[in-house]
Formats: sequence, C-alpha cells, structure tokens
Amino acid sequence: MRLLLISNSTMSGEPYLDYPKFEIQKFLGNKSVNALFIPYAAVTFSFDFYESKVEERFAEIGHHVTSIHHFADPLEAVKKAEAIVVGGGNTWQLVRMMHNHHLMEAIKIKVQQGTPFIGWSAGANVACPTLRTTNDMPIIDPVGFDCMGLVPFQINPHYLDANPEGHGGETRQQRIEEFLEINPEITVVGLREGTMLKYENNILQLIGNRNARIFRKGVTPIELGADDDFSFLLK
Repeated sequence: MRLLLISNSTMSGEPYLDYPKFEIQKFLGNKSVNALFIPYAAVTFSFDFYESKVEERFAEIGHHVTSIHHFADPLEAVKKAEAIVVGGGNTWQLVRMMHNHHLMEAIKIKVQQGTPFIGWSAGANVACPTLRTTNDMPIIDPVGFDCMGLVPFQINPHYLDANPEGHGGETRQQRIEEFLEINPEITVVGLREGTMLKYENNILQLIGNRNARIFRKGVTPIELGADDDFSFLLK
C-alpha cells in the first residue's frame, strides 16, 4: 500500500491545500495522475465547489482530480481509479455516504492492490479502523462506525495540546484517554496540524516540523518526530 494521511488541509493564513501540495506532488510522482476525488465530507458547500478547490491546487503540481459524484457507477469509478483522494470536512457525513455507496470495502481493496491513497482530516480518519477519534459533531447517523482499516491504529487529526483559557471542558488528551478506557487495545496518534503520515515501502514516517503524540492505554504518551520510525504502529 501507499498512503498519505494528512492532519489538515490548510494552515492559518495560507491558501487551501498549500502546505501539503509538494508532498502530494512527490507522492503521486512525475507522471500526471487524474485521481478519483471523494467529496462526501462537504456539508455547507457543493461537491462541484469542493472538486474545483482541490483541482485548482492539484493542477498547480501537475496532477488532477475528478469527483466521484460525476460517475453513474461509483464502484466502477473506484475500480478504474489511478489514485484515490478523500477530502476533509465532517467525518460522520463522509462515513455515511461511503457506506451508502458501498465504498469502504471497494476502496480498501483497491488501495491494498497498490493504488495511492491520499486523505486529509476526515479523509485520514476513514483510513483507520473506525471514525471514533474524529473531532467532528455527529450530525448524521453514519450507519456504523467502521471504516477501511488501512492502518490498525486511530488518528486524531488537528491534535491540540492546550485547553483555551477559561474553557471548562475536557482537553483533547482527556478525550483520547476516554477512548482508550473503552478501547484499551487500540493506539491513537495525535496528528498535529502541519504534519502527515506517509506509508510506502513498508515504512511509516511522519512528515512535518511538529511531533506526533502516541497514546496507549496505561502508558504515558510519547512524542515522536520526523526522524523516528513509526512502523511499529503497524504491528
């Protein structure tokens, strides 16, 4: 498999998808690729608009996307895809529509056969076993929490360390600890903004200038950076 799992699409003050675009370019290679785009996490804007935003950035780096909503047969579109790109937004809506169109298993099989997969935010969540470490409100019944399980661990994208001053709610770490209390066998990766996980050649590595935080039940969280090998998470 080849995976590029990105925490977030946009850094503050930058254009959409600007910071990860050259990593996307390297990941897809020198030959122009027309990737199949999954826009289903969009809620407050149209799939056409989402496709145009992503296409604008991909075109800058010599690649292109075509959204799956243009195809009469989504499963056939997956079978023929050169690469698969899943955009961020609301994870619950994304998972609901992927289940509705029977895409979870179809994309999993396609990616396991070697088709490159890129996902950011919600699109990274669906590469995990379940959606249960998303930050998004459950605005719709996802018809099951199970996702593709391309990796055996969970990702918490947009991971934040701080609790805002005056805020009385739980920190992100406390929320993850709640998850681990119920799911003690699963590892969670807190993926900070501006970073991504790349898996290829049987190596999992972090890209970006910020550490990732690794959470396991009963163990003090550890910080790992771009020079560390994350492949132990695949075992």
